[in-house]
Amino acid sequence: MFKKISRVVWIVSVVSLFTDVASEMLYPIMPIYLKSIGFSIIVIGLLEGVAEATAGLSKGYFGKLSDVSAKRLPFVQIGYILSAIAKPMTAIFTYPAWIFFVRTTDRFAKGIRTGARDAILSDEATAETKGAVFGFHRAMDTIGAAIGPSLALIYLYFYPGNYITLFYIAFIPGVLAIITTLLLKEKKTALAPTHEKVSFFSFLNYWKQSPAAYRQLLIGLLLFTVFNSSDVFLLLKAKDAGLNDTQVIGIYIFYNLIYALFAFPVGSLADKIGLKRMFSIGLALFAIVYFGFSFNSNLYIFLGLFFIYGVYASATEGVSKAWICNIIEKKDTATAIGTFSAFQSIGTMVASSLAGVIWFYLGAKMLFIMSGIMALVVIVYLRRMKEKVHPIN
Repeated sequence: MFKKISRVVWIVSVVSLFTDVASEMLYPIMPIYLKSIGFSIIVIGLLEGVAEATAGLSKGYFGKLSDVSAKRLPFVQIGYILSAIAKPMTAIFTYPAWIFFVRTTDRFAKGIRTGARDAILSDEATAETKGAVFGFHRAMDTIGAAIGPSLALIYLYFYPGNYITLFYIAFIPGVLAIITTLLLKEKKTALAPTHEKVSFFSFLNYWKQSPAAYRQLLIGLLLFTVFNSSDVFLLLKAKDAGLNDTQVIGIYIFYNLIYALFAFPVGSLADKIGLKRMFSIGLALFAIVYFGFSFNSNLYIFLGLFFIYGVYASATEGVSKAWICNIIEKKDTATAIGTFSAFQSIGTMVASSLAGVIWFYLGAKMLFIMSGIMALVVIVYLRRMKEKVHPIN
């Protein structure tokens, strides 16, 4: 099974692992930390939304720039450098404007690297192995997402409530990620740089030029995105149900372990049964989880729901990118991924901001029920699509 995974995919995946150790060390404690310094649930939702929108729009621009320049490595390295630097900056001040700036910088860094990195992964796969390659990358990425909170949990066990120091500790795996990128070399390609002028929103032109199948797929993915709020709200629901900080972080670690365990085999299975079918299965699991969250307050049921949520993530995250890469031309890979990510992040901004408002005025139960229903609607929409593979890929 691992014969499908090249040296380059291994290196890129290890870089993502280190970066996620840093990011996810902070992710489960971020909402708790923000509430401790006076952020309301609505402001937390707005912060997450704005940060993700910034990441998405920059993914579109830098994805297009990567394709036009026929370069991948500079975008990958710069993106990981900025991300590492942003981690300790969060602890310097607690002013809302500063927190917004630093969180946005971290997401902007992700925007710089994502399109180019995913293009590298796509170039290392065939149409028949993209699910496995993207699944493997997600697995390694998510192992980091399990290690990070585990380190945070151990630290907070000995120093409860001392969140600030974690932001400095997170700088260490970020530096390791930067060092690992030095093992990559720019791959020689038949694609030549063009003299096309690239403005910040020029990637939007790709929507008109892209294959109809790409546009149809994106409509379904974005419809789901608008009703899929940040995982922060799942953690807050668990917290409000009576779980303490240790249990909240522990259950998030458990989710990431399940995600990491299933991502590669599920991606490989998707190559065999079809990416569309696997993605639809993932959405069905999502609906089960969100309906469950709307009624549950039991720790053990939360464990079961987060187990299912981990399988859902493994069946959708890497699979959706593999599906996109299979229906577009190779020369447009970073642009296609970047354009999708840009629209997706705008949808995430709307989703997280809307989720905060719905939770505040209508309650958590209504938020989760609405999300579950929309996942089922998107399944029906996607069933009407044909799964195509672009001949150039």
